[in-house]
Amino acid sequence: MKQVFHNTASVAMALLVLFSTVSFTVDKHFCGDFLVDQAVFSEAKTCGMEHPAEGNMLTEDGCSDQQVAVEGQKDLKISFDDLDLDQQVFLATFTWSYTNLFEGEAQAETPFFHYKPPLLVYDIHLLDETFLI
Repeated sequence: MKQVFHNTASVAMALLVLFSTVSFTVDKHFCGDFLVDQAVFSEAKTCGMEHPAEGNMLTEDGCSDQQVAVEGQKDLKISFDDLDLDQQVFLATFTWSYTNLFEGEAQAETPFFHYKPPLLVYDIHLLDETFLI
């Protein structure tokens, strides 16, 4: 169960880093107030009423293009060398103590764990009438 949780958390963090650094642009084409086409990684298709010389600004026929750019994070570099000596010592000590915190105790190994005792045929103490008091 612990291993499954660890793997799930690792995948979730990797996806979080991936999606926070991805940049993309949403391109929309409007004719008047109506959305004609919307594209994520390419240009939106036009309705055919736009003049090619006028570009993507508002034209005489009421068509317009709109671009929404979503910028991802670019400054994810954190270096151990950027920290001063006290911070490096604290981080190394904290990491070492935290990893050793979850080590389990050594289990005492029982040498006769798999040993099966012989079947008791007669109760010898009763046959010899020897009792410990």
